[in-house]
Amino acid sequence: MTSRAPLLVLALSLAACSPKLDWRQTHPVGAGITAMFPCKPVVNSRPATAAEPAAMGLAECKADEWTFSLAWADLKDPALVGPALLEMQRSLTTKLNAQAVSTEALTVAGMTPNPAAGQQLLRGTQQHARLAVFSRGLRVYQVLMLGTQDKPVAWESFITGLKLDS
Repeated sequence: MTSRAPLLVLALSLAACSPKLDWRQTHPVGAGITAMFPCKPVVNSRPATAAEPAAMGLAECKADEWTFSLAWADLKDPALVGPALLEMQRSLTTKLNAQAVSTEALTVAGMTPNPAAGQQLLRGTQQHARLAVFSRGLRVYQVLMLGTQDKPVAWESFITGLKLDS
């Protein structure tokens, strides 16, 4: 059985380095974070206005049948951070008609500790999602990998590639 261990490690390594997943570092303007995406993301953002008081942004791309995204929003009130993180989780779960299969703690260096921060594996009738939510100060972040099947190796590369600006 020990002779198969190197083959398993090699197989997992090759899956993470799949030619369909071309990992690259991206620093979306105004996001305050650097992320590793497996494809070139399209970045959209909008400033705060009187009608929409939160500045928001989204970096998103599709690779190998998965959608990878990083969203952020600036809030005006510290009391809104925890509820916003919970709402991000709830709204995606509802949209996908999904159930949380697992919930885990999340650590991104420099994030503000918050009991609502974490990561989840969601399974819906049509799609699977890996979701992480966290904050730094008054900025909230949502990281998402969405597809028809789970891809834990790609998620691990995506989530560990997050670096908040110093």
